[in-house]
Amino acid sequence: MFGWVVLGILAAIVLLFIVLYNRLVALRQTRENAFSDIDVQLKQRYNLVPQLVETVKGYANHEQEVFQNVTNARAQVGAAKGATGERVQAENALGGALMGLLAVAENYPDLKADQNFRRLMDELSDLENKIAAARRFFNNATAEYNTATEQFPAVLIANSFGFQKKEFFELDEAEAALVQKAPEVKF
Repeated sequence: MFGWVVLGILAAIVLLFIVLYNRLVALRQTRENAFSDIDVQLKQRYNLVPQLVETVKGYANHEQEVFQNVTNARAQVGAAKGATGERVQAENALGGALMGLLAVAENYPDLKADQNFRRLMDELSDLENKIAAARRFFNNATAEYNTATEQFPAVLIANSFGFQKKEFFELDEAEAALVQKAPEVKF
């Protein structure tokens, strides 16, 4: 009788271990899938940047520093891979450089009236909205994963099998300030 009780307790512990381990694996996969969603949107933005730069260049040839910033930021994004801090910084730099490019575009009324520029701006706006939504989902998945790796008894399994706390995909201060700035409306 005592042997069956011990065997039942061991079976329950093993079952708990399996359930917790599988939950951590599933949360890690959800987080990685969420980053893949962000990555798709970021690649579309990355591919849109040269078209936008060329359109603005046609109107503002003397704004070389702005164009160089966008080009450099785009190159950094191309070099950074995965859901790393380096990638997040590179994407934030590209977002900031794009904001600079858009600020230059504000100074050229003919550019703002250009059909190609307006189409590109609409695409960029749509992409930025999709990126924001994907970023929220990714950060939620990251929070859920991080919480699961820190809760007892899962923390024992997480530490034993290398489940480590992951970084969020956050806006840098400059990009956050631009996003939070209220739009200016003129009549």
